[in-house]
Order: sequence, then C-alpha cells, then structure tokens
Amino acid sequence: MKTKAELLPECPVATTVQLIGNKWKLLIIRNLSARSWRFNELQRDLDGISQKVLTDSLRSMEADGIITRTVYAEVPPRVEYALSELGESLKPILEAMRVWGEMYKKEKE
Repeated sequence: MKTKAELLPECPVATTVQLIGNKWKLLIIRNLSARSWRFNELQRDLDGISQKVLTDSLRSMEADGIITRTVYAEVPPRVEYALSELGESLKPILEAMRVWGEMYKKEKE
C-alpha cells in the first residue's frame, strides 16, 4: 500500500490544489487564519456548507496536518479548530488570492 506522500502528484502546484484546492477548504483556512473557530461557528459563517462537507473537510485537513483539533475537557465538551504551523504557512497564498481577487473585481467594474 502506498503512503500518503507516494499518492501525491509529481507537480507541486497539483499537490497544493489536491490538498486545499476546493472552495470550502480555502474558506475554512481563510477563517482559521484569523483565530480558532468552533464547528458551529464555522458552519454559520460559511453560508451554504453542509454539516457533512464541513466535517469531511475538517477531518481531511487535520489528517493532512493543515489544521489542529483541540478538545477541551469541559461539560459540555468544547472543540476548537485552528491552523497548524503548516497551515499558517498558507497565509501568504491566501493573501495573494485576496489581493488578486480585489484587483480582478476592480478591473471588471
């Protein structure tokens, strides 16, 4: 059986797209770049995301090492999601996307 690293594409851009290249993962990372979020907060803020898609996206990004999941020993239990150190390294990419998006919108107005 191949390891996760062996299943990644040869091309580094394709690898990045495979790991974070869908709408919901990018928006989750955008939110987590500001602070830690709880599941229900993310679901409320990400208009249109289903519980299943959010759960699957968070699990996938945690398995890939992009986010961390912290469970607090409280009643009721509290779980928070945050960017890992690896996830933090994505901030310049998202900032470049934000800048480009603003430029594009101005050009098209």
